[in-house]
Amino acid sequence: METTRLSSKGQIIIPKTIRESWNWKPGMEFSVEESGEGIVLRPLRAFPRTTVNDLLGCTGYKGPKKSLKEMDLAIAKGVKTRR
Repeated sequence: METTRLSSKGQIIIPKTIRESWNWKPGMEFSVEESGEGIVLRPLRAFPRTTVNDLLGCTGYKGPKKSLKEMDLAIAKGVKTRR
């Protein structure tokens, strides 16, 4: 366990061993949340979270939506033709 101190400006220094183990660099941003036993720091992501729908737009498929059953059948057919 390591300790640190709150400065008169409200700053806390995160010990070097912890910063290095998490690969935290100067200028990183964190969310700060209260928990029942203290606070939690979470690094903010460099890129916003993406969803499957965000990615599907780049596939170029313009046809009707396919069901999971139709997709499974197409995958099975593709596997058979490659063997």
